[in-house]
Amino acid sequence: MERGEASTDAIASVTLSLVSLPLAAPISDAKVLTGRQKPLTEIAFLFAEIRTEAGFEGVGYSYSKRAGGPAQYVHAKEIAPELIGEDPNDIQRIWTKLVWAGASVGRSGLSTQAIAAIDIALWDLKAKRAQLPLAKLLGAHRDSVQCYNTSGGYLSMSIEQVVENTRASVERGIGGIKIKVGQPDTNIDLQRVAAIREQLGDGFPMMVDANQQWNRSTAIRMGRKLEAFGLTWIEEPLDAYDAEGHAALAAELATPIATGEMLTSVAEHAELVRHRSVDFLQPDAPRVGGITPFLKIMAMGEQAKMRMAPHFAMEIHLHLAAAYEIDPWVEHFEWLEPMFNERLEIRDGRMIVPNRPGLGFSLSEQARAWTQETVTV
Repeated sequence: MERGEASTDAIASVTLSLVSLPLAAPISDAKVLTGRQKPLTEIAFLFAEIRTEAGFEGVGYSYSKRAGGPAQYVHAKEIAPELIGEDPNDIQRIWTKLVWAGASVGRSGLSTQAIAAIDIALWDLKAKRAQLPLAKLLGAHRDSVQCYNTSGGYLSMSIEQVVENTRASVERGIGGIKIKVGQPDTNIDLQRVAAIREQLGDGFPMMVDANQQWNRSTAIRMGRKLEAFGLTWIEEPLDAYDAEGHAALAAELATPIATGEMLTSVAEHAELVRHRSVDFLQPDAPRVGGITPFLKIMAMGEQAKMRMAPHFAMEIHLHLAAAYEIDPWVEHFEWLEPMFNERLEIRDGRMIVPNRPGLGFSLSEQARAWTQETVTV
């Protein structure tokens, strides 16, 4: 594309890195207990570092839990040459160019997750150029977001450990607690929920996550039993692509329904909105292809007056949640903290938007040490 007078900068290089983050201990949710997956022991990350002729830099990432990380890296490496010489401000056009470069393997899923790392890096770069936190570049509705912890409530942990993790999270200032459910024996789920509700007391925000492992009849039965605990939401009670089933469940139960994290496109989230499947949308920017498509999901959610609770990746989603009209939640995982030099502040149940430009994080030496492959285009 020929550059006009409005284009004053161009992408000079892109560095892609495949990084493997080891977890302190294997973790399991309901997908493991039903035999569909193995315990999670590490997370693969694709990092994109973009530099321009004018000297600006941006960093973004996508990720994969279990299989897929190396494939994201390979696809990103194939399409990265398309970036060189492009105006880094033309993010929507660049996203479209990259998705068509690999269109034969689809416009959602793994191919767009590879683009996500690049797209997020471009938004980070744009905000840094403006010397603004990304939330402020987008236009923030708030300077802090309600946050809840998930990493302390896995099914691989004993109930005693979950109780202790809950206590520590509340002391740290976390504003909500989510625990995993979806065990083959639903009575065990109810016992664990009761123990954490007793620990938290009435009124403290609490969520549960079945990780898609209930069928419709089990979800109705469990949903009715769980109403006694005053939950903020029930997450992924059904298969992620069952928009109609989630809609029927949302209409039947008093407890709000949340889902969306496993979807990988704007179109799939549009189905949740069309069917009124959820009370809380849960998109994941690295999974849907980056911030560019995420903003389209935000617009649909706002139009439908749905609440939002983005999945994982709090370093990215804090900024996006701060720019969402209806008071959202952001998910707290401390897993990624070793990857970055900076830390996010939590106070009075809320995560504080940092005043650092862009996303506000930089890669640590530990992230460099965990790098398995890297290439600069």
